[in-house]
Amino acid sequence: MRTSSSRPERLFVTGIGTDVGKTLIAAILTEALQADYWKPVQAGLEPTTDTATVRRLVSNPHSVFHPEAYRLQLPASPHLAAAREQVTIQADAFQLPATANHLVVEGAGGLLVPLAPGLLLADVIAPLGLEVVVVSRHYLGSINHTLLTLEALQRRNIPVRGLVFNGAPTPATEDFITQHTGVPILPRLQPETDVTAATISRYAPAFRQWFGL
Repeated sequence: MRTSSSRPERLFVTGIGTDVGKTLIAAILTEALQADYWKPVQAGLEPTTDTATVRRLVSNPHSVFHPEAYRLQLPASPHLAAAREQVTIQADAFQLPATANHLVVEGAGGLLVPLAPGLLLADVIAPLGLEVVVVSRHYLGSINHTLLTLEALQRRNIPVRGLVFNGAPTPATEDFITQHTGVPILPRLQPETDVTAATISRYAPAFRQWFGL
């Protein structure tokens, strides 16, 4: 844990792959910090968006939900969805929302998801001055994916705020990752079958305490 200072948190939430719980963690962080939330790129608008999901799960009255920089219809990799819609995603379009509050930014897929020819999601994080929260979930190959994600962040000199393990505890996997990388470990999430605002509120105090709030 790192004690909170007067400087607001600026967090970028990424996962080691798809369907690892990135949006769930983003909602918990938004609730715990009573932070603003921003999803820069949304690929797929039906049946709902990640912004709408987080808004539904967050119950504090202080969070502001900022509009996406890009809203793409096709639920696919952003570079493909943008190409199908004749949209060019440009790095200089990513400007942090104007807010003095804590800010949680949710990525699209994993760290190296392509946005446009020659442009990866990781390329837009460092210029925004964000610290990364990595979400890991146990499956065959997850150690490799977790270490590759953390190594890619290190190579780009992007600071890692911490790692979240989502799902049933797997001590052998988690101990190896923790000892090998030395990254801070945030509170874990247990398997959740029905995620509601009450679920998010239940986890929020532990995360708030981790941030020293």
